[in-house]
Amino acid sequence: MRLNSVCLVTRNVPRLRAFYALLTQAEAEGDDLFAALALDGMGLCLFAADGMESMVPGSMAGAGAGNAVLEFWVDDADAECARLKELGVPIVKLPTTQPWGLRSVWLRDPDGNIVNLFAQEAAAQGE
Repeated sequence: MRLNSVCLVTRNVPRLRAFYALLTQAEAEGDDLFAALALDGMGLCLFAADGMESMVPGSMAGAGAGNAVLEFWVDDADAECARLKELGVPIVKLPTTQPWGLRSVWLRDPDGNIVNLFAQEAAAQGE
């Protein structure tokens, strides 16, 4: 078994598509019902809640938004933080080095999901 992709169900595919295209600097393919980004290692899909509900009536009952944490490995968490702040992306947690050697910055996507961008600290890499 191999995880192929993560699909976020959203009430606003265009808004989330624009956010993740900006974040990942990857092209998003699709439309206002379904969009996909091919990322290194796996895919990120965005699907309209109305589309999900029409496929499986009742499937969205009790479903909420903002309940996921997506984690992306980046080369430099500080540089990503600066780039995203300049683009107006709200930062939830400024870059912090964890005791296990990862440096991370947290932000929130337009649906409220936490996005953790993390990098291996140079000191932890033996540099």
